[in-house]
Amino acid sequence: QVQLVESGGRLVRAGGSLRLSCAAAGRTVSRYAMGWFRQAPGKEREFVAHISWNGGITYYADSVKGRFTISRDNAKNTVYLPVNSLPPEDTAVYYCAAGLKEVTTLRTVDYWGQGTQVTVSS
Repeated sequence: QVQLVESGGRLVRAGGSLRLSCAAAGRTVSRYAMGWFRQAPGKEREFVAHISWNGGITYYADSVKGRFTISRDNAKNTVYLPVNSLPPEDTAVYYCAAGLKEVTTLRTVDYWGQGTQVTVSS
C-alpha cells in the first residue's frame, strides 16, 4: 500500500505561482513512478505530469509544458510540482498519483491522493 497526501493548493491570482507537494508513505515508494493529474469542474480527470522512479524521465501535458516542473526527492518520499504563470484555466483539483509503470493515463495509476484545490482568479 502507498498513501499519498497532497498540499500546497490555494487561491492565487492569474499569472501567479505556487508549489504543490505530494508526501508518499509506504513500502518501496521510491520504486514507483509518480505523477500529477487534475480535474476541473465538469471535466474529466486529465494527465498533467509524470516522473520516473529515479527522476530521470519526465513527461508533461502540452498545456503545461514550460510552466510546470515535476521533481522528486526519494530521500524524503516527496514529489514536487512548481507551477508558474497560472491562467484561470488551470483551476482544478490536483491529484498526486503513483504507479509501478508510467503514470500518464488513468489506467496506469495504482494509488491516488485525496487532491488539493488550486483556484486561479482572473
